Amino acid sequence: MTTDDLLARHRAVLPSWMPLYYSEPIELVSGAGRRVTDAQGRSYLDFFGGVLTNMVGYDIPEIREAVERQLATGIVHTSTLYLIRQQVELAEKIARLSGIPDARVFFTNSGTEANEAALLVATNHRRSHQILAVRNSYHGRSYAAMGVTGNRSWTASALNPLQVAWLHSGERLRGLLSRLPESDRIDAAVEDLREVLATQTAGDVACLIAEPIQGVGGFVAPPDGLFAAWKKVLDEHGILLISDEVQTGWGRTGEHFWGYEAHGVTPDLLTFAKGVGNGFALAGVVGRADVLESVPAISFSTFGGNPVSTAAGNAVLDYLLNHDLQANAARTGAILADGLRTAVGGLGCVAEVRGKGLMLGVEFVRPATMEPDPVLATRVFEACRAGGLLAGKGGLHGNVLRMGPPLTLTEEEAREGLAILVDAIRSCASAEVAA
Repeated sequence: MTTDDLLARHRAVLPSWMPLYYSEPIELVSGAGRRVTDAQGRSYLDFFGGVLTNMVGYDIPEIREAVERQLATGIVHTSTLYLIRQQVELAEKIARLSGIPDARVFFTNSGTEANEAALLVATNHRRSHQILAVRNSYHGRSYAAMGVTGNRSWTASALNPLQVAWLHSGERLRGLLSRLPESDRIDAAVEDLREVLATQTAGDVACLIAEPIQGVGGFVAPPDGLFAAWKKVLDEHGILLISDEVQTGWGRTGEHFWGYEAHGVTPDLLTFAKGVGNGFALAGVVGRADVLESVPAISFSTFGGNPVSTAAGNAVLDYLLNHDLQANAARTGAILADGLRTAVGGLGCVAEVRGKGLMLGVEFVRPATMEPDPVLATRVFEACRAGGLLAGKGGLHGNVLRMGPPLTLTEEEAREGLAILVDAIRSCASAEVAA
């Protein structure tokens, strides 16, 4: 069967709103380490890791063996109506690592479900369906998660079970606060929060949900310390803080294990997903016991935290800690960030090279302007693939090249990927100027 046959079958039975990457979509059939191979036998260095999900790479023996041991028991699923040893052990590790005192953990299957669970807990705890969210954010595809997503491209419906008020993100490149000196942005964001509370809410707000770095939004980060400044105001009103760590968790930023730690604050709830399962469906929410116990009825996730996914999660987390992948993310991420800033940061079409650790973005604009250039971003994206590198795209305007390689990326692979990126950006930029 050819890839063309599979593409035709895909289009015949799957919805058109499920996008496929590349002008000629590819099927990935095998992988090892940081490399994958497509159905045509072409090998690629993977800098997107299944949208930051394959956090420790492909075909890692320790993870494969942990899953195989569980499969060998004959127990793939029991439901949480029974004790699950792997689930309890993983919850103990995550509670300890979360930084949240007296923490409880509830497992789900995806980041969307994790954020839904966090919103369920917060609204019950506060007996309010009023939510604060951040512009340019992304929190998932279900009604409530979509309702707190501040990005039009991902908001497929105006229906919303929540009453949402929106805050400025404090990013330095775009938006109203970008006009201010960087030293003034946190104060302006706090002023914005106070005004929103006074004018757009009835006062008894349940929570603020925010990403430490906006993932789908193009790896946009607010000033470090913003969450702490926000939380001082939130605490005055008893409003909870939810840190959406679906993309920033597990040491990916290099600086810290969780993205919230860059802000010098501890959230009331944090959500996690993606990397901890390394491809297995695993996610959840962590919170203080008094908050997480706020659900007044029976609730459980049929497949959340099942024996197979938590066996994988335990192996992933042990591997991550034993190999200090957070430090590796800082080291290899610096090679990429510094190399990109030096090689292409001065190009007129590059508005910014940004990110932390192995969570990096390059934003493209029309030269000598701040007008987003999604066409150039797509050309660079395709050129990377032609050069043997898989990356991602994103941003509010679709003009950001996103990179989230596995945290096991080696320094040699970082330099290899950097060379492909630089060549792709320079060649596409030159072609655009020539045209």
